[in-house]
Amino acid sequence: MLGTDFQLGSPNWLDLGSPDTDAAAAFYGAVLGWQFVSAGPDAGGYGFFQTGGKTVAALGPLTQEGAKSAWMIHFKADDIQATVAAITAGGGTIRMEPMDVMGEGHLAQATDPQGAEFALWQPGKTTGLEITSAPNTLLWVELHAPDPVAAIGFYQGVFGWRSQEMPAPGMTYRVLSTKDGDQQDASFGGVAPIGDGAGELPRWVPYFFAEDADAIAAAATAAGGTVLMPPADVPEVGRIAWLADPFGAEFALLKPDPRM
Repeated sequence: MLGTDFQLGSPNWLDLGSPDTDAAAAFYGAVLGWQFVSAGPDAGGYGFFQTGGKTVAALGPLTQEGAKSAWMIHFKADDIQATVAAITAGGGTIRMEPMDVMGEGHLAQATDPQGAEFALWQPGKTTGLEITSAPNTLLWVELHAPDPVAAIGFYQGVFGWRSQEMPAPGMTYRVLSTKDGDQQDASFGGVAPIGDGAGELPRWVPYFFAEDADAIAAAATAAGGTVLMPPADVPEVGRIAWLADPFGAEFALLKPDPRM
């Protein structure tokens, strides 16, 4: 599972773009117990979701016309210019060129060749998320792609990721690991073939550690969210659910199998 000793290609930041940041903060506060802390008057409404005083994610207003509310996963870049060049060389698109974020780090946004959006974060004063793989924090990321093999090839060219096939109900799931270290210990996410659901698009989805996925799903419904997939047990993985917040941003829950 994801740690905070971020390596090249690790998910090291996560933020939500929302059309109503006050309502979004209230929703995630009710569902996951997060507190929202503003980044200050010069941050354009951007701020941090925290638990126990530690940052677990961030939240900001949508800034592009026509943009839809969604979670954006950021991956660590050691040399953001070189990473941007690798994305372009691999057939991806740069939506936002690298920029310095008030000395906290360098940010860029990209889209992979199959249409999934992601971002890069080269740490400055801010290394990344302060806590992961604890209750109600990020512990896994998942890419849904029409062609998982081609998608993995693209990201291998950008970050050097490794992958390993794992049988799953009705499909082949591919577990992703960073370039270095023990492959299992360095795993942080996976790739699944895109489903047959109408309108399903290639995308990255964050999974949050759920001690009680059923209770969180119920809280999400009560707070105006939607249960896209009710909590269900997946053998040798854990109990999983898929949700959307009141503005349609998708996220997932996972209570890991203790044998993992």
